[in-house]
Amino acid sequence: MKDNYYFDNAATTWPKPEPVYEFMDRFFRSHGVNPGRSGHTLAIEAEQMIFSTRKMLAQFFGFTGDPNRVVFTQNATDSLNVALKGLLRTGDHIVISQLDHNAVLRPVNHMRRDMGVEVSVLNPDESGLIGIDSVADGITEKTKAIVVNHASNVIGIVQDLGAIAAVAKQHGVLVIVDTAQTAGVLDVDMADGIDVLTFTGHKGLFGPMGIGGMIVAENVELQASRFGGTGMDSISAFQPDTYPHRLEAGTISIPGVAGLNAAQKWFAALGQSVLEEKTVDHAANCKAARHHIHKTETTHSKKIWDHLASVERVRLMGQRAEQNEYVATLSFLVDGMPAQQMAEMLDADAHVCVRAGLHCAPAVHSAFGTAEAGGAVRVSPGYFTESADIDHLLESITQLLQ
Repeated sequence: MKDNYYFDNAATTWPKPEPVYEFMDRFFRSHGVNPGRSGHTLAIEAEQMIFSTRKMLAQFFGFTGDPNRVVFTQNATDSLNVALKGLLRTGDHIVISQLDHNAVLRPVNHMRRDMGVEVSVLNPDESGLIGIDSVADGITEKTKAIVVNHASNVIGIVQDLGAIAAVAKQHGVLVIVDTAQTAGVLDVDMADGIDVLTFTGHKGLFGPMGIGGMIVAENVELQASRFGGTGMDSISAFQPDTYPHRLEAGTISIPGVAGLNAAQKWFAALGQSVLEEKTVDHAANCKAARHHIHKTETTHSKKIWDHLASVERVRLMGQRAEQNEYVATLSFLVDGMPAQQMAEMLDADAHVCVRAGLHCAPAVHSAFGTAEAGGAVRVSPGYFTESADIDHLLESITQLLQ
């Protein structure tokens, strides 16, 4: 038996590719200085690494604008806070959904209570999809933006981003996309009508915790909500208007950005290894890598889903229709057993790591009737999950239910 069988990749991918660990350690040792603040060689080289990472991420997400509009934050939650606070004012209206994470729900609820922002919450169907008609119905003359949860961190359903964005554009509404569960797994292209794209480093992008970011389209201006040092125009009493300094106050994480830098190069190398026609184009290589990763992960997920669907006491959340797309995340309940108990037994008896509870997405559980029961058990295999790990998981669940 292994020390751990890890099925919590929706929370954070683990392990990371070895080059990520290696480059973070090496760069922090050799260039662990404050970038953009000093004119010495080490600071300049550190800033060059950061800018090259902005450029790679811009290509990764199909953004053809100024790479400086790739802004680094702590994580996707931080990015969503910056985006929402930068856009919404008293009297504005925003459209969200029951599929949203607390990273959206809580900032919006605070703004509704404290600022008078108006909110419409869209309900998913039985499979978890947001209907396109309901998107149009949710928009009012005051609507400033719609937040799209690209994939649910509970049931794995992927929304039709292009169709939702098309409706939003027809009404002159900005589109904010939460890619926490899809960045690095699915193709997410700024050209598909995205105005603000938020991402976190520690999930599908295979970076470390504590680093995330956002890409702000050139037609959008976010008001700064944090102010401080940037290393430029220090004489000014106010935050610079230029990107990324407009939204980046204080020192950003050199180790975190280094991790994303190495992960981007790992994506490109993986893509080259699976492409028949080799290319040096970063975006093309990364696209091939994403497709390979997604196919691998969804193969794992389907095996788990199909097995659990045949277990008498198990109830899976949502429905898996062939025409819909999913990431490799699924959740289930066991009749007569609290979700937390099942997760604790899997951990204690079988060294299986899953997550039980509401998954920081209580509205999803309310929509599917699992909130009162305390949530569900979430299983999320990843790219580095092995077939033997899945066999062990399924055997362990079967044994615990006997």
